[in-house]
Amino acid sequence: MSQSTGREARTASSSALLSVHGVGKSFGPTIALSDVSFDLAAGESLAIIGENGAGKSTLMKVLSGVHRPDRGRMELLGEPFEPRAPADGLRRGVAMIYQELSLAPEMSVVDNILLGQERSRWGFLRRSEQRRIARDALASLGHADLDLNRPVGSLPMGWQQLVEIARCLAAEARVLIFDEPTSSLTKQDTERLFLAIDTLRKRGVAILYISHFLEEVRRVTDRYLILRDGAQVASGELDGIDDPGIIRAMVGRDIDDFFPTVEHQRGEPLVSLSGLSGVNKPHEVDLTLHRGEIVGVAGLVGAGRTELLRCLYGLDQVRSGEIRIAAEPVAGRSARSRVRQGFGMVSEDRKTEGLAQELSILENCTMSYLRPFAKWGWLRAGQRRVAAERLAREFHVKAYSVKQPVSELSGGNQQKVALARLANQQAEIFLLDEPTRGIDVGTKAEIYRWMGQWVAEGKVVLVVSSYLPELMAVCDRIAVMARGRVLEVRPTEQWSEHELMELAISSS
Repeated sequence: MSQSTGREARTASSSALLSVHGVGKSFGPTIALSDVSFDLAAGESLAIIGENGAGKSTLMKVLSGVHRPDRGRMELLGEPFEPRAPADGLRRGVAMIYQELSLAPEMSVVDNILLGQERSRWGFLRRSEQRRIARDALASLGHADLDLNRPVGSLPMGWQQLVEIARCLAAEARVLIFDEPTSSLTKQDTERLFLAIDTLRKRGVAILYISHFLEEVRRVTDRYLILRDGAQVASGELDGIDDPGIIRAMVGRDIDDFFPTVEHQRGEPLVSLSGLSGVNKPHEVDLTLHRGEIVGVAGLVGAGRTELLRCLYGLDQVRSGEIRIAAEPVAGRSARSRVRQGFGMVSEDRKTEGLAQELSILENCTMSYLRPFAKWGWLRAGQRRVAAERLAREFHVKAYSVKQPVSELSGGNQQKVALARLANQQAEIFLLDEPTRGIDVGTKAEIYRWMGQWVAEGKVVLVVSSYLPELMAVCDRIAVMARGRVLEVRPTEQWSEHELMELAISSS
């Protein structure tokens, strides 16, 4: 399938800044990328769209020099482009801004911008020249007033991202690749990023942009290229295709319901919080969660939503207040005791906290609850593997084996492994922190359906999300948090998105 216009169908144009011709990449028997071709001119912006595991990250790593392609060729300004490492790609003018920023938090803004490209003479750093280069790079983004001596780790996330972009500009990057750049940004920081991209394009920098948010794609880019199972299945001008058409090309089918629901009925109270306070946040939270309901938590970044879940799960210390399960006070303070009591949590940070990246799917699915596989103090490896394979099938994890490290999986498949772990724990109370962040629309629909199935079985789901349409579509009740406090809880039909945001902002 292809959606091309006359303007987009240009190939190997002499005016192209970057040209990609029939590029492919395999890992053993797995074809990760197959016959991808496109041109990108100076000042243009191209969206790379696809489900998790479609090949987007592999393509970006080929372009930035992390992987070398097995077939095809690339050209930069009409010359062969064959980067052997990211530093090589950056020297040629192609830089990548990853979803997880690669900054040194304890170092200053200027040292981060010039990291790896320091200016020196006779073994001494030329500080004045480095400051001038850093200042010019920030000025080109409209932020010349940023304190160059400030440690990067003390900056808000949006400002840290600008520092990362400035580092690429200091290296005179001609092509910038953005991989899910807004997944951890506030609305204000997101708009700041978009303005920076507008400025870059006016300066002739070409942009490759990966995002699962189609509204972002339309704001930032002119053209699109859709990957599915490693193959290029559609491309064209964004003006020529609607969102359902994009989604149909991504998943290979129509998704009739973006927010599928499963019939469920609210039952008796299961979890009760009374005056719950953490060391820093939350503050004096009163909340009751019933069997058979999905409760959403809305609020701005820093409102205390994550801290609430962490206190419930035993990851953060509870300073005062009480947690009861079925009217009985919870025993123990550790996450291990919470697992035994039926709690299960999916962290918003898959990379450093939610999963053990270097361990296998099998280990990640089962290691938090090994009791079903233990006998006389020994683990029954065969039973454990059978269980992991069953979970991988049930949660549609795309992998060649349950022995595959989760670090090799796409973000969506990693999230499925995290959810499978909760199923193995036989969790009754699901604490989900931004469970669909950075996830494609097909996987999101699957997660919503699983949430519905869990509450239909009489379980509880408490979900934190910054995406208000998601909360409005899947939750039975929504609580709004600000400054660590739960301000108000209402049935979802009694909220509007405007009211949710207005309460969160006015109380912050």
